[in-house]
Amino acid sequence: MPNVVTITRPDVIALIEQAAKKLTRGDKTEAVALAMRRLLDEGAQTGSLFGAHRGSVRIREDVDLIAPALDVEPEADAGVETQR
Repeated sequence: MPNVVTITRPDVIALIEQAAKKLTRGDKTEAVALAMRRLLDEGAQTGSLFGAHRGSVRIREDVDLIAPALDVEPEADAGVETQR
């Protein structure tokens, strides 16, 4: 049961052709399959906060990423006027 994928972006076509020549002796289908297998193995996601490679950023256990950066209450919230 053959399926067809149509790719029309010239930059993507050029990448596939380049990879096919270098990695699969010109077999474009195998080059795309190789790329898809690798992406699935790595668990890559588009739009990740820290890039495509999960685990590329390590955070110590004692760091809270959602805690306020300053321990001081802002003056506007406290209603305190600044002396100048």
